[in-house]
Amino acid sequence: MKFSALRRFQKTRDHLSMINAQAAFSSVVKGSKYTLEFSKYLKLANSEIGSYFHDVPLELDTNSNTATMVVEVPRWSNGKFEISKELDFNPIKQDMKNGKPRFVNNIFPFKGYITNYGAFPQTWEDPTHESIPGLKGDNDPLDCCEIGSGLLNMGDIKRVKILGSLALIDSGELDWKVIVMSLDDPTSNVVNNLDDVERVFPQLLSSIKTWFRDYKIPTGKPANQFAFGGEYKDINETMKVIADCHESWKRLVSDKVDFENLPKTRRAGENFRIEEYIKPDASIPPEVNKWYHI
Repeated sequence: MKFSALRRFQKTRDHLSMINAQAAFSSVVKGSKYTLEFSKYLKLANSEIGSYFHDVPLELDTNSNTATMVVEVPRWSNGKFEISKELDFNPIKQDMKNGKPRFVNNIFPFKGYITNYGAFPQTWEDPTHESIPGLKGDNDPLDCCEIGSGLLNMGDIKRVKILGSLALIDSGELDWKVIVMSLDDPTSNVVNNLDDVERVFPQLLSSIKTWFRDYKIPTGKPANQFAFGGEYKDINETMKVIADCHESWKRLVSDKVDFENLPKTRRAGENFRIEEYIKPDASIPPEVNKWYHI
């Protein structure tokens, strides 16, 4: 009885936290999506501009195994959008390749990204530290893959349940992928760990691993590798990874890291504001619709 009451309390608290986060933040868009000029900035309740990287609280809760996620890419879409490390206030921008907006290829049988994709705010994979022997962080916020049934939107701020993680090795750097589910997803009550994911969503975990292994092959790059032999890590190990990356972020924003290309750390508090200027979406290049068979 006490355990059930505690679970109800934790669920209510997380729900209120989710509502408060959604009420506290909105966004400001500049330019046309799928172009170099596009930027989506975080806007605070007082209308000043903040940072998706630094001003959205992580709120990692070890009792309920929950945290806050910033959505960068909706599932099934191809545009590779991410929180910018190079621009002040870290807006969401589309990644560039050879001066052009970058899109991920469709790998049969998948269309675009296999999950809603994003990052944990106030986390950082430290490129100066070997958290796994021989592997340093990729200098980015910690990535997360939301596996719920809904299509989330770029810039959404969601309370999510942590389920496990996969240690991707991308171009020789450690790039963790944390598996999460939004607390407001209809299946959230019955999915609490990786075993539940396998039971409720058969083959999803193996498909996620296949997607991350193969998605760069059409660009001429080799298949990605994984640490730990491609084994998924459980909740306890994953929570430690997130907590460690949160501590790394604290060192980053405290100017305690010596590295050449550190992310920008400018954040709210300067009463900086941006006037929204939205233009129609640009056309997606037709070649993005090609299906690649690996």
